[in-house]
Amino acid sequence: MVFGRRKKKENRDTGNTQNTVAETGQAPAAEDPAQEEAPVQQEPTGPYDEEDIESRDGYVDLGCLLVPPTEGLQLRLEVEERTKRVVALTLDLHGSSLQMQAFAAPRSEGLWDEIRGQIASSVGSQGGTVEEVEGRFGQEVVAKLPAETADGKRGFRVARFIGVDGSRWFLRGVFGGDAALDREKAEGLERLFRSVVVIRGENPLPPRDLLSLRLPKDAVSDAQGNVPADKPAESTPEDRFKRGPEITHIG
Repeated sequence: MVFGRRKKKENRDTGNTQNTVAETGQAPAAEDPAQEEAPVQQEPTGPYDEEDIESRDGYVDLGCLLVPPTEGLQLRLEVEERTKRVVALTLDLHGSSLQMQAFAAPRSEGLWDEIRGQIASSVGSQGGTVEEVEGRFGQEVVAKLPAETADGKRGFRVARFIGVDGSRWFLRGVFGGDAALDREKAEGLERLFRSVVVIRGENPLPPRDLLSLRLPKDAVSDAQGNVPADKPAESTPEDRFKRGPEITHIG
């Protein structure tokens, strides 16, 4: 897959080596190929807009979101039972999860500042607590919600919310499992979040409307509705996907 930021190429100054011989009497030493540094693979800097990429080839196409195939990655589409509408995409990787939802947003202003306040209100109404922290994606929200442990004791669940305001879109992510608190264990999912491409489309939509998700073409799921995404997926009926657990809902 190729990311094209459509920036003008910088002109490199190659210098003038002819003067070197005249001034020193020696030709410049040839570069030793063995000493050349190996190219460094750059970290993705997205989430990206459709205009930032040259082609959709090589992605798992889920409608409003394009996800790069990753070894060990499982996709789960979450369906609202009442409407049968796909409302979220969850990525499962190495025991942690990342739920993503893409929304329409105004051209002139972002949504994340306001949505952070709504998350705090929603979590508080459920008896939980929130903390705003500075993270790799700017301001993040760490939420703790009351929950019962496996042995019946009182405990809590932790979810870390991130948000990115794009070009007429807003992308929200919720980390669960170890990735909610352990930054090292979150690196794989964070890299995926930065690699995602948001397809806003040209249809006018009110701010906060969910952008449409859909099954990848020719997708194959297991009995739990998980789709392997270490390569572009191959086929399954929509009703195989089941709605997963949510921490909170953003209206």
